[in-house]
Amino acid sequence: MYGLTVRWSLADAPKGTLKALRAYVEEESFAKFAGLEGLRIKTWRARKGEWFEGSYVFVSDKARAAFQESFEKIAAGSAGSKLIGSAPISIEACEIVGVVRGPAGFRSSSHFEHGAED
Repeated sequence: MYGLTVRWSLADAPKGTLKALRAYVEEESFAKFAGLEGLRIKTWRARKGEWFEGSYVFVSDKARAAFQESFEKIAAGSAGSKLIGSAPISIEACEIVGVVRGPAGFRSSSHFEHGAED
């Protein structure tokens, strides 16, 4: 499978950035990527105060390359970069060796798992 990871550093991001990113993913980004032709799955991952990452799996290397090329052109001005205050520190194509869905299934958003202090 054809993967791509895009990672931003949160080390120097303003306080509340991760909370803002969660809201952005839920309110805007989720819908945008739900309709992206050639995308199988996207996950948004984070480590508070360390990094924020988009992980993508595409149907073909062509679809992955096309998205990567278009994103690299606008990466520094993307919504994530604006919220974080800096451009991605890495944009890497990769191979996704496997994906499994466990019996508990997936949740589309984690907003209900975080308290007001997060």
